[in-house]
Amino acid sequence: MDIKDITFSYDRKINRLDRVNGEIKKGEITTIIGPNGCGKSTLLGVMSNNYLPQRGKIVLDGKEMVKYKPKELARKLAVVHQQNVAPADMTVERLTSYGRLPYKKMFSTLTTQDEEAIEWALKSTNLQGKRQATIDTLSGGEKQRVWIAMTLAQSTEFLFLDEPTTYLDIYYQYEILALIKRLNRKHGLSIVMVLHDINQAIQYSDTIIVMKDGDIVAKGKPEEVITKKLLYDIYGIHVIVKNDEQTGLYIVPVGI
Repeated sequence: MDIKDITFSYDRKINRLDRVNGEIKKGEITTIIGPNGCGKSTLLGVMSNNYLPQRGKIVLDGKEMVKYKPKELARKLAVVHQQNVAPADMTVERLTSYGRLPYKKMFSTLTTQDEEAIEWALKSTNLQGKRQATIDTLSGGEKQRVWIAMTLAQSTEFLFLDEPTTYLDIYYQYEILALIKRLNRKHGLSIVMVLHDINQAIQYSDTIIVMKDGDIVAKGKPEEVITKKLLYDIYGIHVIVKNDEQTGLYIVPVGI
């Protein structure tokens, strides 16, 4: 996926993204980080065709994103938004099955292929034992896994996640991140996600994109990107950057 000279604003007055260029490599976990308001979620929205840029284009598999028909694009790219809503009495299996809509005609029934995709999605997210549970009975982490299961049922090559660990306690944060890494490593799913936690981004990313003021200012492997100078320039905080055999690379904030 190529990001070519993207400019976007919500009101056409102040650019939220300003001539952004970049590339998302297939087969990797790419994480976008940066301070609040820097354009992380906006860029993800443009890359998923949620927002149309005023300038530039997104190219997926050699074709401009805007030229894909909705169902055609939904077979290539799935999105888990930051906030998701479903009827409280809907079952896990029913919500997961909605991931098959891009493959179905109106009023058609589930095919064997649909059922296999749904079953794989439930198994991959460890929700087989919860298939008849309703959404209102689930924990925060389980709800997030259901939304991921629905996107897995879409059978796409790209999965976008906007702050997937938001509102979750630390156990469920790492449960979701471990699931994301497993989906990439075991099933080859290309992942693009927005995270706030820098140490989580380091631990669970092949490539980190750093944004500030609506532009990409750094991109590369965690050990190439995460430096004391960059984090001070981006966030205004002083950090210690450590790298040891037991924990790998991590940062320790020490003040402003």
